[in-house]
Amino acid sequence: MDASTSWARVWRLLNEEERTILRAHSIIAHYKRNQTIYSEGEEPTELMCLLKGKVKISKEGVGGRSQIIRMIRPIQYFAYRAYFARERYLTSASACEASVVCAIPLRIVDLLIRANSRLAMFFIRQLSVDLGIADERTVNLTQKHIRGRLAESLLFLKDSYGLEEDGATISIYLSREDLANLSNMTPSNAVRTLSAFSSERVIALDGRKIKLIDEERLRKISGED
Repeated sequence: MDASTSWARVWRLLNEEERTILRAHSIIAHYKRNQTIYSEGEEPTELMCLLKGKVKISKEGVGGRSQIIRMIRPIQYFAYRAYFARERYLTSASACEASVVCAIPLRIVDLLIRANSRLAMFFIRQLSVDLGIADERTVNLTQKHIRGRLAESLLFLKDSYGLEEDGATISIYLSREDLANLSNMTPSNAVRTLSAFSSERVIALDGRKIKLIDEERLRKISGED
């Protein structure tokens, strides 16, 4: 895949010399399901753009319990905040399914940003949007009850990845543990709450597939309406 496609959102902000630099340093990497992309505590070295697949950003909490902080979809950028904060990674990233990532060394990105104010503003906006989403998720996961948290997570996944051709099945199949980690609850609570939603005909379950039957009611449970 050409760099102009991989980095389409920033490509238009660059001049020809900058595009040549970006093209020369871009690397395509393939990850298997559950494969680690980077780990908490590592030194950040690359800006990453997800081209295909789904990636989860998580942080280990008390007692070794993992909390999913973000879900990455194509074409989103990730793995660069720690570099500009002059920190090591505070989170880990892994592939939820077979995924393809385009990466460029952050030292190159740093040079491009210093020379291109439009590119710098692009990443400032990206970080600002991500911070706003993170703030909202934090409030939702700490103030809502269990049913509200799980409902919010299902809607979050639907808004992030969309629905399959049937117009109802969420286009990502998370394990019950991952769904629990996304919703700040134990796996057993996630299983019980999903079963309750299914019994109430709010959703339908088929293994890891989750079909939205009554999205309006799910939004009411989430507290959005």
